[in-house]
Amino acid sequence: MATAADIGEYGTTLAVLRAHGDNPSAFLALNEGNRHFSTPGIDGVIAYRAAGRYLLQFGGPFATSGDRPELLRRFVDHAAGQRRRVVALQLQAADAMLYAGHGFAVNQLGASYALDLSTFTLRGSRFMRLRNKISRAERSGLRVVETTPAAYADQIAAIDRQWLRSKGWHVKELDFLIGQLGGRAQEHRRLFVGLLGEEPVAYISYSPAFGSRPGWLHDLSRRRPGVPPGVMEAINVHAITAFQESGAAWLHFGFTPFTALDRDLATPTASPTVERFVRFLATHGDKVYPARTQVAYKEKWGPRVVLPEYLAFHGRPSPGAIWTVLRVTRSI
Repeated sequence: MATAADIGEYGTTLAVLRAHGDNPSAFLALNEGNRHFSTPGIDGVIAYRAAGRYLLQFGGPFATSGDRPELLRRFVDHAAGQRRRVVALQLQAADAMLYAGHGFAVNQLGASYALDLSTFTLRGSRFMRLRNKISRAERSGLRVVETTPAAYADQIAAIDRQWLRSKGWHVKELDFLIGQLGGRAQEHRRLFVGLLGEEPVAYISYSPAFGSRPGWLHDLSRRRPGVPPGVMEAINVHAITAFQESGAAWLHFGFTPFTALDRDLATPTASPTVERFVRFLATHGDKVYPARTQVAYKEKWGPRVVLPEYLAFHGRPSPGAIWTVLRVTRSI
């Protein structure tokens, strides 16, 4: 019989993600607060959180291609045994058809963006404005260092508070779908901090990315209000240089909801209700989630690959299920 637990065998979960996590954001399965489902006879794991009558799953089943259907089936059965249904987020294109074949309504929710580090350079007219922004930040005295959260714990906490306050009460983070600082997984992340004088004013945290496009995930970024233009770009280009020097192949900019929606990528089981809702937020949702600002930042780097990502409801999506997704991800 399948078992579900916070298997806490952190090393085992990490090994599964390294072996089978062909999802740029797979490392986020290790976020504190997630639970993990495993089942005898399958080298695999499913990351999820319980939310009311639903088990909210992240990133698909992490297992070999041959085991993924059975792992998903057992997880759905496990949820049913609790009188719950499964809702899955940040599914890749390969996951979409798998879920559609298991009774899920599957809709595109957004996309993620990937930069090929083997060919990336800031030379050329395309990146002139970006170079100018970075130069302006450097002329202001910005210095970028790679460090640990513990080295600047109080200052990073203050940056977080100021950043969230500056966004206003109506702007929320996709808490379930972004990275964290600290915890057991911190030793595998890389943190770059921007300093003016000796004072941290911004940071970007990167998580490892596995699978067919291995490298790093531009995961969590914050800055103080009023910092000079180009600070975040200067931190990121400093990190890119470090990644290239270590031989990393890709930099992933992560998932952005309500963007790059393409009806040609729709699945046979797409829900018209969910599609209308997602497209409404794509057009009118900037006050809820700043998707356009995020995409503008990602596109200025000239990403080579745009990957569609999907949302799946087991059975017919109900208003309650949609509400649960928004609440748990803090999209509302």
